[in-house]
Amino acid sequence: MVKQEQEQEFANRPDNTAFTQQRLPAWQPILSASIVIPGFVLIGLVFIGIGVALFVASRSIQMLEIDYTGVEQNSPCFKCSDPNVKTCMCRLDFSIDSLFKGPVFFYYGLSNYFQNYRKYGVSKDDNQLSGNLDYFKSPSDSCSPYEYDSKGKPIVPCGSIANSMFNDTFKLYQIVKGAKKLVPLDGKGIAWWTDYNIKYRNPSVKPLRDAFNGTVKPLFWSKPAYELDPSDPNNNGFINQDFLVWMRRAALPDFSKLYRRITEGDYAEGLPAGNYSLEIAYNYPVLSFDGRKKVVFSNVSWMGGKNEFLGIAYLVIGSMCVVMSIVMLIVYAKFKFPDEE
Repeated sequence: MVKQEQEQEFANRPDNTAFTQQRLPAWQPILSASIVIPGFVLIGLVFIGIGVALFVASRSIQMLEIDYTGVEQNSPCFKCSDPNVKTCMCRLDFSIDSLFKGPVFFYYGLSNYFQNYRKYGVSKDDNQLSGNLDYFKSPSDSCSPYEYDSKGKPIVPCGSIANSMFNDTFKLYQIVKGAKKLVPLDGKGIAWWTDYNIKYRNPSVKPLRDAFNGTVKPLFWSKPAYELDPSDPNNNGFINQDFLVWMRRAALPDFSKLYRRITEGDYAEGLPAGNYSLEIAYNYPVLSFDGRKKVVFSNVSWMGGKNEFLGIAYLVIGSMCVVMSIVMLIVYAKFKFPDEE
């Protein structure tokens, strides 16, 4: 019995190798002033260099923001901010002093809008949005209270996110010798590739309209999902570019979402200096939650969009490393140990 227990004990013992018995050679750096201080200086200089490059690139980006909420009485959109006005058009006139280099990105912006609120964020049916027809007739409970209308018909797409989809529309004109020249706005490919090709799918039913039989559009929408883009049949349903952009929730309460790109025709190189007019179909209410609306025209650089914070952060961290290295050098010079001399 004792012999069996000893054999069992030896059987569970790890092999007598350098790896299993932890006899592998190890190396542990011994940090000294001659290593740490130059290391801090090097890291600081690298961070400062990156920070300067990021800051200069960000400052070179052109950006034009125009608020059109219409709260102020002198605002061109003041009449449209009245919640009792259902269909309203307003116009923003602005000018550009120099060439606004292309490609120009056209965004709409909202403020005080918390898309990151958890109950709002889960208010959708992923099975429905992936084209599963079973969930067209019986939406998920997570869509409540936007899963059925007052007559008990299922809402497709259901949920708070889809129901609150941004629906202001814009047309941009350049004023040339007193006449309006339409600036072409490109709405293709503005959504994430993964959203368009993987996450959201239309039902395989043809025509798409038939897949929505027995359902109703979201309460806030003016038209059903299969008619979101009458000019392009391939841009309807759950793979509509504007719908996909909206369903990609923002992390912060003040955000901008891509609406269109200006890359075609006479404006491929950007927006020439001159006068412009932006016609807005004002539909989206924001005053009920003290929100604001704006349009943003911007271009990009190698670092992306305008973001001075990133460059400043690198500069601050780099400067702190350099300062700390100087402090450590002073302390080392004054209090170094005798055996280091």
